[in-house]
Amino acid sequence: MKRLAVYCGSASPEDPRYLELAYEVGATLAARGIGVVYGGGRLGLMGAVARGALEAGGEVIGVIPEALAGSEVSNHDCTELYTVSGMHERKQRFTDLSDGFVTIPGGVGTMDELWEAMSWAQLGYHTKPVGLLNAFGFYDELIAFNRHMAEVGFVRPAHQNILIARDTLPDLLDAMADYEPHTPIFRMKAGDL
Repeated sequence: MKRLAVYCGSASPEDPRYLELAYEVGATLAARGIGVVYGGGRLGLMGAVARGALEAGGEVIGVIPEALAGSEVSNHDCTELYTVSGMHERKQRFTDLSDGFVTIPGGVGTMDELWEAMSWAQLGYHTKPVGLLNAFGFYDELIAFNRHMAEVGFVRPAHQNILIARDTLPDLLDAMADYEPHTPIFRMKAGDL
């Protein structure tokens, strides 16, 4: 994996662990020679990921929508900064520029990015690993809900391992490196659906 899209919040929670985690994610990816593709902002966890990677000498590619670029939240310290028309183009650019996806704590926008990466993998728009860093147990309920969807029958057996969740970044990166793409819906027969 040469580049990973990192999905995370633009907010700065009161608990300092979240900003520290984001900084460490950026620094660790850079130390491993993995470039960061992210939302292009300088605030919150987004900014901390970028700072961590840049200060460790890593590549950081930001992708920010025009509506946010004009509000002075753009991070002009990035190796490259793309301004795109909107969120759909932003997520497509994340997919085009990265070899996989890592989601760390965040809010609604982060969930949108994670679920779309999973949905696109399930359908067959990409065959890249989708990772979830469950630091501090932040995503325990989401992991349980994903398992519940599978148990009820809304996630096919072939797609139940798309989401790769681990509690530490080294374990997550190792699992993502070992990821073997599943059979996407686009290649399934009607009887398998």
